This record gives sequence, structure tokens and C-alpha cells, in this order.
Amino acid sequence: MALKPASKALARFKVLDLTRARSGPTAVRQLADWGASVIKIEMPGDAHYSDPAARHGPDFQNLHRNKRSMTLDLKNPDGVEIFKRMATDADVIVENYRPDVKTRLGIDYETMKDINPRLVYASISGFGQDGPYSKRPGLDPIVQGMGGHMMVTGEPGRGPMRSGAAISDVTAGLLCANGVLTALLEREVSGEGQWIDTSLVEALIFLLDFQAARWTMKQELPKQLGNNHPTHSPMGVFKTKDGHVTLAPMPAMWPKFCEALGAPALIDRDDFKTADLRYQNRPDLNAEVDAITATRNTQDWVESMNAAGIPCGPIYALDQTFDDPQIKHLGIAQTVQSPELGPTTLIGQPVRLSRTPNRMESASPAFGEHTAEILTAIGYGAEEIASLRDRGVI
Repeated sequence: MALKPASKALARFKVLDLTRARSGPTAVRQLADWGASVIKIEMPGDAHYSDPAARHGPDFQNLHRNKRSMTLDLKNPDGVEIFKRMATDADVIVENYRPDVKTRLGIDYETMKDINPRLVYASISGFGQDGPYSKRPGLDPIVQGMGGHMMVTGEPGRGPMRSGAAISDVTAGLLCANGVLTALLEREVSGEGQWIDTSLVEALIFLLDFQAARWTMKQELPKQLGNNHPTHSPMGVFKTKDGHVTLAPMPAMWPKFCEALGAPALIDRDDFKTADLRYQNRPDLNAEVDAITATRNTQDWVESMNAAGIPCGPIYALDQTFDDPQIKHLGIAQTVQSPELGPTTLIGQPVRLSRTPNRMESASPAFGEHTAEILTAIGYGAEEIASLRDRGVI
């Protein structure tokens, strides 16, 4: 039985998923969650991904919901032949092998385009499909360092600091999915597919946004500023009686902020009078604000500052994040029924479509769960499937 689509939005598209790790599965998850028919192709006998401990863990479950799984050995000519047959009516292929692997397997874009000119073929790599570093393995911690992120993150004088999330993987995956959707839209005009590629290092630089543009435009090297904002002050993390709070008044809010802080005398102080002076004298200003915020609880400041129109929020551990009434209202944590795990709560899509919403339709599939079903649908008989299984092709 074909998997029920998670949304009507992309239900007309068929996607062949050759991805592993995080960036590629993130890209394909975007398509699966919006209803594309995704076939996740896995290597028979894969010791890691067939292991229930890995497959039933939060990482795998969160990345591979709303997909079907089949096993297929693409190092075997018969496996490649099956893949090519599947590709004749597919819309999208996504892979994140090292750049030379797809060519060695005989499933690169040029080969697949000859089989199906309408294919949108998407590739994610660490450092690009060509160039001096193209064959290097690309992992998020390496890219965070090389892309400049670690030198704008963390406190001054403490050395490079990695972000706590796999930001290059997730960003590359989202950008890849955006590229796939753009190419599918263009195909409606031209009738032809195309090859999309992105890399972790490009995604990380793109994510730096204005910080990177400060260098490209002005040759200005952004510095590590810890919790302080790179251009505004006071803007950052301040102590409270029972924790910490983030305050983010824009420069025009300075008088109103001082009033809400209960410190109107700060408004006209000579060393804080202008935005430039407040930036230059940030250590002194932060100390003044810290001394005041430490006298009241976090929730008191959050309520009073927001009532005054000053951006302010608590700093949560994840248990507090998911217990927050607004987070609960948004419904980002969503539960799906897993045959192996029972009710399983995962992270849903952070975007809502009014007419074609998405949902957690199915949990991540068991290893090779849909192999026979998929092969039957493309014309293989029971005896042929049994033979393929006996020979280790599936």
C-alpha cells in the first residue's frame, strides 16, 4: 500500500532519496513533509542504519518520517538497473555522496538525464562538486571553522566557539530543498529538469549574512562578542534574580527602555546619550543594566518590558522551551504513531499553509520495509524479487 501523503501540496512528485547523515535527509524531509512520495534507498546489510538502536533514536526518527524505505545495492549492476527503472518516472533525485561517487556508480546527473530529461537532480557536498577541496569529507564542525562562524561566535579571548546545532547541515538541506522546488517550478515552463548543487561551506557563509557582508563590502572583520549584539547596545543577556533574560531594545527605544528599567537617570547621561556612545561604552552600560536586572525575577522583566514594547525574553533550557504556552500553541512538537516505538513526538514543520497543511502521517520506516511493494509497483514479480533478495541486490 502506497504511503498516504503528509500533505496535498507536493503529492504529485516522486523523490528518490539517496542521502545519509544530516544535510541530505534534511532536504528530503522538507519534500516528504509536504506530501512528496519519497523512497529512501538504503544499502542492504547496512550495519548502522539497520541497527534498531540507531534507527529508533531521535536523530533518525526526526529526519526520516513520512518516507518509504527500500534496500538496493547500487554497487551491483542489477541494483543500478533497478534504480534507473525507478528514475524513468521520478521527478527528483537527491544525493549527498562525495562528488565522485555518483559517477563511479553510473548514476550521475548526465547519465540519469538521458533516462529522464525531466529529472531534477540535487547534490549536497562538503565543499562543492569541483575545486581543490571537492574530495575532502565535509562535516559540520569542520565547516563551522572554515566558514568563519566560529570566529564570530563565543566570548572575546576565549578562542573559537562552535554553534551547539549542526547549522551548516540543516542550512544546506533547507537551501537544497528550496533549489529543488525552484527547479520544479521552472520545469513547468521549460519541460526540462536540471542539476542543483550546494555545499555545507557555502550554506554556512550564506547563514552568516550581514556578518560576512561586512567583510566583502568593507573588509571589516567581525569580532567575537559573546552574547552582545554586533552593532547595538545594550542588547544581549543580563542576569536576573533567578536566571537570565535577553533584552533587545533598538536605539530609538532608549528613553522608553530606561523608563521600563526604572532608571530614567540613564537617559541623558553623557556617556550613554547616543547610540554610538552606548556602543563605545558597552562594558559600563552592561554593568549598569546588569545591576538593575539582578534585582527582579526573569518573568517580572519579561512581562514588564514587553508591556512597555521592549523586546525581551527568557533564556530557556529545552524542557522549558517545550513547556512554554506559546510554543505549545504553535504546535512545533508533533506526535506520530510508530509501530515499533508507539507515540513518538518529533519536531514538525515551522511553516503553515492554510489550504494544504501538512501533518506527521507516518513514522520513519523500518529498514527496507517497502522494498517488495516498490519493486512490485514497477513490474517485478514475486520470483524476481526473491531472486534479487537471495543475491543480495535488495
